[in-house]
Amino acid sequence: MTHAKSAARAVQDSTTFRTIARIGYVVLGIVHIVIGVLAISITGGGGQNADQGGAMEQIRQAPLGALLLWVIALGLAALAVWQITEAVVERDPDSKKKWGHRVKFIGTAVAYIAIAITAVVYALGGQSDSSSSSTSFSAQLMATPGGVALLVGVGLVVLAIGIAFIVRGFTRAFEKHLDLPAGAARKGIVAFGVVGYVAKGIAVGVTGVLFVVAALTHDAETAGGLDAALHSLAALPFGPLILWIVGGGLIVYGVFCFARARYARM
Repeated sequence: MTHAKSAARAVQDSTTFRTIARIGYVVLGIVHIVIGVLAISITGGGGQNADQGGAMEQIRQAPLGALLLWVIALGLAALAVWQITEAVVERDPDSKKKWGHRVKFIGTAVAYIAIAITAVVYALGGQSDSSSSSTSFSAQLMATPGGVALLVGVGLVVLAIGIAFIVRGFTRAFEKHLDLPAGAARKGIVAFGVVGYVAKGIAVGVTGVLFVVAALTHDAETAGGLDAALHSLAALPFGPLILWIVGGGLIVYGVFCFARARYARM
């Protein structure tokens, strides 16, 4: 463990690595902005998947899109490594809080790695359908002994993550991880953070609910990932308005990620 902590501190002391990790926040912002735009396009009958795969496809079609996808993969991989180093060097004296923070850091790292892998797949000319992957995962899990209960558990964990985003937004807990300027700039960044975290929490939370519904109805098709969650919101009363709000919130979260790249404590 001592060697792991030494290696983690060496990574964190590297100016070059910190710079690449900050670029990771920029590209994360780009991905969220594109997903937000795709989410809004659902209200107009847009056919592109409003998820990471759909975002990567849109980026690939842009000028120098393949190069940008490699930059996205590199930046997010660096962010993932940074989160892992944070888990290793976590110093909270409260043992429960320390391990809670470590779980959060590792979970965030896994999420960044998953998006980075999607970027690499599209950079190499491939495709990834997260909706089909979620459906296939749900079907395979339900086919195993105790699989329904496990899928409910997965859904509840995802729902809890969504709720955590919402709570973090409303309580402005993200501020403690930023070195923000004073005055109007601080207020603007915080406002973007609140809106962005709440919107992302809603999208993630609905995804978790769909996993639970899929398990309880024994219908794997219901669990379709982020794209299915956004389409479910569109089907609600005032759905298009809700989707505009959530999609706009994801765009705001993307802009907040740009501020994070500048002001995150690293």
